[in-house]
Amino acid sequence: MTAELDEQATDAELAARYRRDPELFTAVHDLHFRDIYRYVAGRLDTQAAEDIAAETFLLAFDQRDRYDPERGGLRPWLFGIATNLVARHRRKEARHYRALARLGPEPAVEGHENRVVTSVAAQRVQPQLARALTALSRGERDVLLLVALGQLSYQEVAQALGISTGTVGSRLSRARAKLHDLIDKETVHG
Repeated sequence: MTAELDEQATDAELAARYRRDPELFTAVHDLHFRDIYRYVAGRLDTQAAEDIAAETFLLAFDQRDRYDPERGGLRPWLFGIATNLVARHRRKEARHYRALARLGPEPAVEGHENRVVTSVAAQRVQPQLARALTALSRGERDVLLLVALGQLSYQEVAQALGISTGTVGSRLSRARAKLHDLIDKETVHG
């Protein structure tokens, strides 16, 4: 058996293979680390993301015998672990969003016209979005950021958080409505 896992292998096949040969878990890491890192970096910061993403895979490796493909995919299972680790750093996350909310837009970076327009638009909304994210409940924020940053489907979010897809939909709907209202209020009053 090689140290590489092909991407066509099912999660059940991967789980069976890395249980027999734990060194194959590095291929699971290689397949999913970047996505987990980006998700955590979007929730916290890049320094914390490196640590939490690494801790996610350490915990996943330690708990690899607990992974049950019948309960959902490997990717949502990893995002669930990462989300739980982010929850442990929740105070830090809240401080991060409050700090972003206090920041004004940074000067636009020189370069291609589309990059500049996108950058200016994003920077203008960033403080408002950060303030609005702090107003969401933890459950709403987790669902919203798993969809937005993790690019998980409703089913994958449900698996990651151990909730129903209906709950995912209602939390996401509430989060979007709250964000819309909060950003609109800031735009009118700010």
